[in-house]
Amino acid sequence: MENLNTSNSSCIAPRKTKSVMLDLLIALAPATVAAIVLFGLKAAIIIAVCVGTALVSEFVFNILAKKEQTVGDLTAVVTGLLLALNLSTNVTIWHCLVGSVFAIVIVKCAFGGLGKNFVNPAVAAKVMLLIAFTGISPIAGESAPSTLDMLICNRTGSLGDACVAALLVGGIYLIIRKVISWETPVVYLGGAFLLSLAFGADISGALALTLGGTIVIGAVFMATDPVTSPKKWYGKIVFALCCALITVLISLYGTAAEAVPFAILLMNILCPYIDLIGAKKNEEVAK
Repeated sequence: MENLNTSNSSCIAPRKTKSVMLDLLIALAPATVAAIVLFGLKAAIIIAVCVGTALVSEFVFNILAKKEQTVGDLTAVVTGLLLALNLSTNVTIWHCLVGSVFAIVIVKCAFGGLGKNFVNPAVAAKVMLLIAFTGISPIAGESAPSTLDMLICNRTGSLGDACVAALLVGGIYLIIRKVISWETPVVYLGGAFLLSLAFGADISGALALTLGGTIVIGAVFMATDPVTSPKKWYGKIVFALCCALITVLISLYGTAAEAVPFAILLMNILCPYIDLIGAKKNEEVAK
């Protein structure tokens, strides 16, 4: 089994991929249960279709490409679950099928499989769905949910937004387990809150932006992807701040239905340059 450096940082040792994926699934379990409880059968179907399609896509691709089977490492399960939790109940089964196949076959497998993709597969699939289809994002109600509703009982957003508190608990678990480091989620969420205030939002607006719109699941579970995020702690801070800035600008001034997936996707693409700048600085210090 291939080792996966869970943090891209020297402070956390590499671990077996399957072990990391199990921790991610455990961390996502409370949010998954909350989504099914609050959104009902439709949520369960979306999750099942996304996860099942992701597994089948990877299995079939490996057969056709005559590659070693990798479905047992659970990465396809995590990708499918993350995609599902980023979708709303407005999606159809067709959207789930297309998104999952795109995430696994196009973004992951076509670039060489685990560790070779240059963007997060679930993020890329969500962006593709937003561009290709209309009406898949949550429809805003007449009034925004309260902060308490966003934390524990939100039926107005994506599946992963149903219980933000569950996502935060999952994030704390991953930090304790040293699957992720704290810099990215803390700086992303804190930066988004402060930047939204700086750009003119009031406290309630800043809280709504920070706790809604899939930003928490993005900051905790997708911006921390070890393959597509910076290796060093200072790179993680730059990466997270840029994600926060792009998220706030799109949310306040842009026309995109959702800001978070576009912000993370763009920073995934720029991640190698952040690492390159850090490497050059280290070389200069060494000299």
